[in-house]
Amino acid sequence: MSIEKFSVEKVLSVQRWTSNLFSFTMTRPAHFKFTAGQFARIGLMVGDELVIRAYSVVSSPYDETLEFFSIVVPDGAFTSNLQHLKVGDELYLEKISYGYLTLARYQQPLPQDLWLLATGTGLAPFLSMLQDFETWKKYQKITLVYSVRTESELAYIERIQEIAELFGEGHTGFKFVPIITRDPNAALRDRLPVLIANGQLEKAVGLSFNPDSSHVMLCGNPQMVDDTKEALKQRGLTMNRRGEGNIAVENYW
Repeated sequence: MSIEKFSVEKVLSVQRWTSNLFSFTMTRPAHFKFTAGQFARIGLMVGDELVIRAYSVVSSPYDETLEFFSIVVPDGAFTSNLQHLKVGDELYLEKISYGYLTLARYQQPLPQDLWLLATGTGLAPFLSMLQDFETWKKYQKITLVYSVRTESELAYIERIQEIAELFGEGHTGFKFVPIITRDPNAALRDRLPVLIANGQLEKAVGLSFNPDSSHVMLCGNPQMVDDTKEALKQRGLTMNRRGEGNIAVENYW
């Protein structure tokens, strides 16, 4: 890939959540535009090779900087190097954004209730959506479901609360639902497709999946995405195609 397609940006901050989860912010060039839910392609020089990976943007489309959420892949050509980021390091940013996991894709059914279902770093695009006032204006009910293995992996918890208070001020329909699959004491600890199939997720939220009103977005582990899609289809929901349908997923993994 031509290096002319990229701009060179600087790392501004790094936050380490666990030994294999971290976030970082970087400078945002004036030309880089994106819609909440889209992803960027980031490059890192490994020897003489520019290694590129896709990352959903955590930031609001209106932020002056760009934030990303990453997991360390053991022996991964990219993240095994990216995990050592420090302030001032240089990264390559492709000049255009990508992806169709955006709220604009929904035409029918009309927006009423929004379900954002994430595992791990799949939380990123949903944080971006929740930092857009338009999301809060469009939906009466917004449910963010975040599934992790251990409590220590629940990143961004304080930030989620801050976002809800700032962007959702006066909005009474927001609910955040954590799932901790390896914690026997967690209120919800089964995998997402299981919690959908047995009705426990809807019971915890106090809202049902409805083919006539629900917009459901999935992002995270590919197996979770596949299994959850099937569980939702069993509940009568359909894939969103050409603007119609309930279920939207991100497929850049």
